[in-house]
Amino acid sequence: MRIRDIIEGKREWRAHVARVKALPQDYQIVYKEIQKYLFKVGPVELTDGTGLLSGIIDLFEEGAALGKGVLEVTGSDVAAFCDDLIKDSKTYADLYQDSIDHKVNKAMKKVTDKKE
Repeated sequence: MRIRDIIEGKREWRAHVARVKALPQDYQIVYKEIQKYLFKVGPVELTDGTGLLSGIIDLFEEGAALGKGVLEVTGSDVAAFCDDLIKDSKTYADLYQDSIDHKVNKAMKKVTDKKE
């Protein structure tokens, strides 16, 4: 990664954070909880820039502009809202499970090959 890419990434992140800070307080609170949740659950796409998170901010900005409360936008079950956002996304847990399955299958193949 080049220095220019790092600088551009920081610039994008700062602009992203500024958008969050411009949201009403209730939206900021829910956004931060969503961000924590997504960082823990670990959708792989989350590391590809701020696409998913920027999309959430877009949705929140629109809801705030319409005068809606944040829970009118997300629903009362914010975790379910997050799960719905990433339902078709690959997570790091999925990658880890695939890795384990691959290792077990490889080891079992060696065991069965030795028996033959």
